[in-house]
Amino acid sequence: MKIICIGRNYQQHALELNNPVPSSPMIFMKPSTALLVNNKPLYYPEFTKDLHYEVEIVLKICKNGRHVDPEFADSYYEQVGLGIDFTARDLQNELKAKGHPWELAKAFDNSAAISDFVDKKDISTKDSINFSLQKNGEMVQEGNTKDLIFSFNTLICYISKYFKLHVGDLIYTGTPAGVGPVKIGDTLTGFIGDRQMLTCEIK
Repeated sequence: MKIICIGRNYQQHALELNNPVPSSPMIFMKPSTALLVNNKPLYYPEFTKDLHYEVEIVLKICKNGRHVDPEFADSYYEQVGLGIDFTARDLQNELKAKGHPWELAKAFDNSAAISDFVDKKDISTKDSINFSLQKNGEMVQEGNTKDLIFSFNTLICYISKYFKLHVGDLIYTGTPAGVGPVKIGDTLTGFIGDRQMLTCEIK
């Protein structure tokens, strides 16, 4: 099982971090040990002093495939969920300044919170999914998948050129603007539309 993450896939998020808007999908990976399931708490890592949340719609791949053609891409996922890509922002900035990969800042244990999944047919329109994140009951991020730079199907086609997709692979499709820090004692609550999907306490 692979966790495939897409960076800077909402224009306003790229701009809020003073990053260029990409012309092709920006991909990084997380290991399976990054998954944080069943609304378990996240214990604040000792190697960062600036841990950030990034809420995202997540696709669950339902069949194997490589070099997927656009007309078939939609059939490669049947369920969507909500995830939080936790990022050690201070460490990421240090690594970027050195020209090093981001894995230490992005792929550490429990850095990929994930909700249960819902069938895409149960969502009114998969091309316009509203999702949001609250911190301690206050809205901090709101997004809609219609604003993705690279759509779900575009991502599936692009990723499958480089990595064979397997059943159970997860694609974190990118975060909208509004990312920010958490501290010990904070509670994050994520929604798809009005449906609460996950809760994560920072300990």
